[in-house]
Amino acid sequence: MKTRFFIYMYEFMKEALIEANKAYLDDDVPVGAVIVKDGKVIARGYNRRNIDNNAILHAEIIAIDSACRQLGTRLLNDCDLYVTLEPCPMCAGAIIQSGIRRLYFGAYDPKAGCAGSVTDLFTLPFNSIPEYFGGIMEDDCTFLLTQYFKHKR
Repeated sequence: MKTRFFIYMYEFMKEALIEANKAYLDDDVPVGAVIVKDGKVIARGYNRRNIDNNAILHAEIIAIDSACRQLGTRLLNDCDLYVTLEPCPMCAGAIIQSGIRRLYFGAYDPKAGCAGSVTDLFTLPFNSIPEYFGGIMEDDCTFLLTQYFKHKR
């Protein structure tokens, strides 16, 4: 059972990396996210901040919006979120507000991460706090971000 869990975890993080690559190809910060319910990807998102000139279009926000629309509910308490970068304050807030059950993220974000790097919003007494796990396929997620910023500087 535990082996199956790890296989799924990596399978879904690979799906998030596919989304991150879409952002990279669109010349946006390569962050991707997928939302999983009952072992199936039900929503996807990738950063579109630069593409659409909109500060809130982070991968997590797009995926959460898509999942809520698809399921017809604002609560995603039986869903898991896989994202290639530790959530920022805005995305951590959206994760809390949507009731996401579990959060899996790849790279840590020492400048804006809110799942332990800069602060940990998930330790505060909000109504709905996800379980969370960081460092999933961290090297792959970090490599993509590093390549993007190397070309930007």
